[in-house]
Amino acid sequence: MKRVTAIGGLFFKCNNPDAQREWYAKHLGLAMDKFGTSFEWRHSDEKEKKGYSAWSTFEKETDYFGNTSQQYMINYRVDDLEALIQQLKKEGVTIVDQMEIYEYGKFVHILDGEGNKVELWEANDDIYGKLANAVTK
Repeated sequence: MKRVTAIGGLFFKCNNPDAQREWYAKHLGLAMDKFGTSFEWRHSDEKEKKGYSAWSTFEKETDYFGNTSQQYMINYRVDDLEALIQQLKKEGVTIVDQMEIYEYGKFVHILDGEGNKVELWEANDDIYGKLANAVTK
């Protein structure tokens, strides 16, 4: 079974998320919306198939990352989230929450070996691509 297939996103805390997004747009040319941007890429085994990785700023006080000292969270893309969750449970990995299902994919959070919250995402790229307002290519 494949586990992680790609980076699904990078999320980080900052004092002023709006100003950070503006800075990255102005100085590094990232296309932005109120959430951040998405990077479009192609699957290595299916060149015509698009994939996306998200980049987003969060308020310094967010509890979305779990531990308040955790400054960033990585989202990893996976092929079969339900099967991976079962395997990770067998291996003693802490599953933080229940899998959530949205039209653009399935999500769950786990803790890594040092207690950092990590997000796993089984993406539905066709839907995600239609919903993404800001794509950096």
